[in-house]
Amino acid sequence: QVQLAESGGGLVQAGGSLRLSCTASGRCFSTGAMGWYRQAPGKQRGLVALIASGGTTHYADSLKGRCAISRDNAKNTVYLQMNSLTPEDTAVYYCAAYFNEHDYYWGQGNQVSVSS
Repeated sequence: QVQLAESGGGLVQAGGSLRLSCTASGRCFSTGAMGWYRQAPGKQRGLVALIASGGTTHYADSLKGRCAISRDNAKNTVYLQMNSLTPEDTAVYYCAAYFNEHDYYWGQGNQVSVSS
């Protein structure tokens, strides 16, 4: 059974940092793209950052310069380092793994709350 297990969320003060981790199990994810999405209350889920199997990265404009995505294929793990957090970054953060339009997976979600 394929699973994506997220960790590292929680409550942080504005201006602080968090590092999210997502470890995949059940198959090898080194050939797929992995990424992070987030969903704030009352809003649609949106992209935060993506990293391709070869390491190419892409960031949403709202977080560009404040976060960094990385992956460790040997550990089947993807990371998201977020800095200079603001209350607007409060959301449930979801890990995702993508192979093709019919083969993709979501994590269960991890709450990140930023207090002012």
